[in-house]
Amino acid sequence: MKKFLPKNHWLVNYQKHDLKNDFSAGLIVAIMLIPQGMAYSMLAGLPPVIGLYASTIPLIVYALLGSSRQLAVGPVAMVSLLILSGVSTLAEPGSSEYVSHVLLLSLMVGVIQLAMGLFRLGFIVNFLSHAVISGFTSAAALIIGFSQLKHLLGTDLEGGKNIFLIIADAVRKMGDINLVTLAIGLVSILILIMFKKKLPRFPTPLLVVVGSTLIVYFFNLDNMGVSIIREVPGGLPQFSLPGFNMESIIALLPAALTISFVGFMESIAVAKKIASKEKYKINSNQELTSLGTANIAGSFFSASPVTGGFSRTAVNYQAGAKSGLSSLITAVLILITLLFLTDLFYFLPNAVLAAIIMVAVFGLIDIKEAVHLFKIKPSDGWVLIITFVATLVTGIESGILIGAGVSLLVFIWRSAYPHTAELGYLEDEDIFKNTQRYPNAKLYENTLIYRIDASLYFANLAFLEDRIRKEIDGKPNVNLVILDFSGVNAIDAVAIDELEKLIDEYAEAGVEFRLAQVKGPVLDLLNRAGWHTKYGDKVEYLTLKQALA
Repeated sequence: MKKFLPKNHWLVNYQKHDLKNDFSAGLIVAIMLIPQGMAYSMLAGLPPVIGLYASTIPLIVYALLGSSRQLAVGPVAMVSLLILSGVSTLAEPGSSEYVSHVLLLSLMVGVIQLAMGLFRLGFIVNFLSHAVISGFTSAAALIIGFSQLKHLLGTDLEGGKNIFLIIADAVRKMGDINLVTLAIGLVSILILIMFKKKLPRFPTPLLVVVGSTLIVYFFNLDNMGVSIIREVPGGLPQFSLPGFNMESIIALLPAALTISFVGFMESIAVAKKIASKEKYKINSNQELTSLGTANIAGSFFSASPVTGGFSRTAVNYQAGAKSGLSSLITAVLILITLLFLTDLFYFLPNAVLAAIIMVAVFGLIDIKEAVHLFKIKPSDGWVLIITFVATLVTGIESGILIGAGVSLLVFIWRSAYPHTAELGYLEDEDIFKNTQRYPNAKLYENTLIYRIDASLYFANLAFLEDRIRKEIDGKPNVNLVILDFSGVNAIDAVAIDELEKLIDEYAEAGVEFRLAQVKGPVLDLLNRAGWHTKYGDKVEYLTLKQALA
């Protein structure tokens, strides 16, 4: 096996003294994952057992292939909501047709991620800015939380994934609330929050699951209207092929792409954070390949799409996990649960699973990040707010697309209006600086020294030309313009042609242009355009002082 694994893989260099830590971490994560997996499966509109299936084969595959030693893979809240959003339009949640579509979705997500990894396309996810992800995550957390309100209140609520309609319907149906169900849910939330603050490593979800199940069983609360899980099928997940249907594939493609990107971003973010603490590197393309293979394998064993989760990975790391063996141990323990322990979940209240989901996702709402972005750069803060509102109003998939679109527009706007500065000379420091920041900088008679802090292309040259004209017109005696190209990393053909027209136009008016500190690749393009022949050394000054001389 060592021949097929990277040199830095944990299996190649496993240390026996890490076994104790890995076993302990694997046990704790399994205890945490069993109720979470069932809860997230319910959130996705699936039978709870699918969440347990998704916590077996995919974990084993990722542990053997992944570059992270602590990443805990499995069902997560965000992906579960994306599953519900993408598949509920094709079939009724919980139906056999719905499950079949979800398994096909798992396969599609796996194929997309595997292809991205093999073709080294991990950089694509960088186009989803941090502001977009933060706004999307906060909005999705609200949607997820309020989608569980019906289980917490013990009554059906209309509105689907629209939180405004859910709240309105909850107010209308105040008289239909099952008080026993509400009490179980609220107490569970209080216990989860309290233990999370005081004992973050304690497996509190298992505590509330066991406690609530015993209470419902001994007091026959299911006869008082408390909704329970009832039968959870036992046995190992069986091998089966997802149903292939071209119409379904086309309909599921937007959801598959969204899950592939969002799931990978959640996974890679937490994996890199842990790896930086442990002084090892994460390979983004290997992560894509590993997650893709895990999802493909899972689709053949009745598993919903999986990715690395923030909370479980943090618990896995805090519990002392040193390698992927902890994930293998987690998977084995869940397989044992499927074989022998599923009958114990019969009386588990749905309100408790809803409480677990709510406490987990509301921690993802990041108000501090919005304040931080507005403080540093308001445009990024507005991207976050627009993404947040768009996700709440239009839905999960369209919300993140709108956010990405706005982020791209902001980037285009910034590049179309680049920063420029008139430069003056500071004699004591022997340096040229922006005259607005250094008013005492020396200006040269009849000379304008102008720095451009961006690559030049067709979209921003009109702005640059306008700025240069204004600067020259504002100084009637200018007969020399020196352009500092030290900040220009690239230039396109249109920009070269337009800049040449500008230089020629002012040459006829007696104003000479010189270029200084032009970078090699940019100078090569200018020379290809014939500038060396036409302008000679005027575009090849190494320093601003040379250009002045």
